[in-house]
Amino acid sequence: MAIRIAISMGDPSGIGAEVTARALARLRGALVPYVYGDAAVFAAAARRARLALPTVALGEALPAGGALVEVTRLARAAALPGKPARAGGPAQLAYFEAAYQAVASGAADALCTAPVSKAQVQLADRHFVGHTEWLEARTGAPRSVMMLAGRRLRVALVTNHLQLARVPRAVSAGGLLQTLTVTAAAMRGDFGIAKPRLAVCAMNPHAGEGGAFGDEERRLVAPALARARRLGLDASGPYPADSVFGRAAAGEFDAVIALYHDQGLIPVKLLDAVLSDAAVNVTLGLPIVRTSPDHGVAYDLAGKWKASEKSMMAALALAAQLAARRRRARRHAAATARAGGSAAGRGR
Repeated sequence: MAIRIAISMGDPSGIGAEVTARALARLRGALVPYVYGDAAVFAAAARRARLALPTVALGEALPAGGALVEVTRLARAAALPGKPARAGGPAQLAYFEAAYQAVASGAADALCTAPVSKAQVQLADRHFVGHTEWLEARTGAPRSVMMLAGRRLRVALVTNHLQLARVPRAVSAGGLLQTLTVTAAAMRGDFGIAKPRLAVCAMNPHAGEGGAFGDEERRLVAPALARARRLGLDASGPYPADSVFGRAAAGEFDAVIALYHDQGLIPVKLLDAVLSDAAVNVTLGLPIVRTSPDHGVAYDLAGKWKASEKSMMAALALAAQLAARRRRARRHAAATARAGGSAAGRGR
């Protein structure tokens, strides 16, 4: 059975519709897409990409081969390329919520989210910080972790969308340990790496230089690493951030744990831009599979048909891969449970 992916269209004035339509046209047959978005905006992108999807209303039965699910039908002035309108904020949130519900209800196997404008979405929900935080709260996950994953580099974050000035107080030994355990579990269960090698970034230049540039490495990072190793994790560091990513990209580590957003995402996106290593934003620690491309709404490119679909393709492919692995794991667990029950019955 093909993997069914619920896709939220993202900002109707951004590049979400066009990169999604082009990616699906190139991945034709590899998955079953259900695109939750605006009927007119996505239909126009689909026509240009030569992608044929039937349109159904939200709440109708989903066709077996995929569909555009009409969540909104915005006025043209509210969905102009590159010109966000107030109505676009609530629309983006509505697409996201509807796509999530499809996965939560079992109508889809994985969630892939096209880029949103956080500023626009906050017009509908002033507490909205990002997809990752919203999904952690909605699913009740004890801890989720934002990871950007490419072919050469995987980077997980201890803190996500947070002012840099607040990072030193937000990073704690306990939070770092949680990030390590969630990342290790995802590497094993979702990525199939039996004993993942995790490297942890230092917060300060030269890993603090023995305390000359700060004591966070000794006070926060070292205790978390010691506890992680006692739990059996292959975790090491703290490593200077100016060198550890190169070592990981060369194959020495399976994932790097960065302490804050730009520390971790700059190297991943540099590899993406320079070496065409399309990266994917994947949320670890959730009961569902969720991926996203590694870029934003790109208002400057919207409507010009110049935005690259490679990251969206990678996001869709990874969502299908992770969902398929989870499906196999569930089947294996069920078969093992049945076999155990049968053996117990024979023993009575």
